[in-house]
Amino acid sequence: MLDKLQQTFSDIGRSFAGKSRISDKNIEDAVEQIKTALVEADVNLRVVRRFVNATAEEAKGEHVLRGVNPGQQFIKIVYDKLVALLGDEHQGLALQGPDVVTTIILFGLQGSGKTTTAAKLAQYLKKNGRRPLLAACDLSRPAAVQQLQTLGQQIDVPVFAQHEKGAIDCAKKALAYAKKEQFNILIIDSAGRMQLDDELMRELAALNKAVPSAERLLVADSMMGQNAVEIAKSFHEKVGITGVVLTKFDSDARGGAALSLKSVTGQPIKFIGTGEKIDNLEAFHPDRIAGRILGMGDVVSLVEKAQEAVDEEQALKMQAKMMSANFTLADYLEQIHAVRKMGKAGDLVKMLPGVSAKDIESNFNEKQILHEEAMILSMTEKERQNPLILNPSRRKRIARGAGLTPVDLNRFLNRFEKIKLQIKKLSKNKIAQAQLMKQLGI
Repeated sequence: MLDKLQQTFSDIGRSFAGKSRISDKNIEDAVEQIKTALVEADVNLRVVRRFVNATAEEAKGEHVLRGVNPGQQFIKIVYDKLVALLGDEHQGLALQGPDVVTTIILFGLQGSGKTTTAAKLAQYLKKNGRRPLLAACDLSRPAAVQQLQTLGQQIDVPVFAQHEKGAIDCAKKALAYAKKEQFNILIIDSAGRMQLDDELMRELAALNKAVPSAERLLVADSMMGQNAVEIAKSFHEKVGITGVVLTKFDSDARGGAALSLKSVTGQPIKFIGTGEKIDNLEAFHPDRIAGRILGMGDVVSLVEKAQEAVDEEQALKMQAKMMSANFTLADYLEQIHAVRKMGKAGDLVKMLPGVSAKDIESNFNEKQILHEEAMILSMTEKERQNPLILNPSRRKRIARGAGLTPVDLNRFLNRFEKIKLQIKKLSKNKIAQAQLMKQLGI
């Protein structure tokens, strides 16, 4: 996500490296690069102008030019402006008490991922101790009700559905049912259309009026860029949205919608969809996203993902094993499976500070990881525990089983030995271990 912006800001940071002083000319050049990058990212032009003007004005201040490390101070100024652009701080859902039904209505055009997002949101709230009920009130799209029912079964969340008297009656009865059965969250999947039209807006406005709601969230496709922003603006004017869920955020290499929405609509991004799986929904934190864009990483989100995906006792055992240098190919396979639960390796590495898109492309290839997994799976348990027994005939058999060549296997085994050597060095460096633990907040 946001790959092009990340690369631009990474290049700007490197251009400042080693400078004891930054001149107005340096700042003007950097700001021009930022301006070009934002325009190419499909950010709203008025937003771009305000951003670059504010950045240049503050960066040219005397306190920056006389700073000890002006390059870092410039990046800090850009970071602060990006956070403000993205929405200042995380704004969660306006949830009522556990004994009261909080109603959330989802709006959106067909194809934005609205129905899937309804299920993702239900799963998210269920994990956080709530008891959600889904209401299938999108009666305009064929199979929308069935889709939500199927998703509800996957996450073990009930779905209220009826076809007889229209979407408004469905929503009213769903709310009554939620109160009766003591659900404390009601998520309404409302009608969608292929495009905005007056009929849709009248129906949604009537639904909004008929059923009191704490949250009215627009589900928008981030890949649509400025079109998504204009759609959000129209929905807000007609039905008064309280926030936005940006879907396909993991595929959004440009970021125009994310960087424009708050400034144009005045409403915050509350969640981002980061994949097709039902768990791929994240709360939107402006400071964390700004950190990712500037190459500062997002260690907090990385740790949160790890805590959700990996058992703490298992993680401690693995850490002890790694630090004792008894790290085998079987352990490496276990690590691959654990990381996969958290998401794509490349996306996770982006959360580490100082890692550029080029670094990821050259060192964290998803295809390479799949090949490594295939090679380990082609080995016997004895071979995984002790690669020294891998003679030429064994290597040929393993490579054939993985659909690769012995050269590929040799390259992987050499790389694994380097990993073990690095782990061994780290196990002897108590200061480095302490710094790593501190950075991870452990």
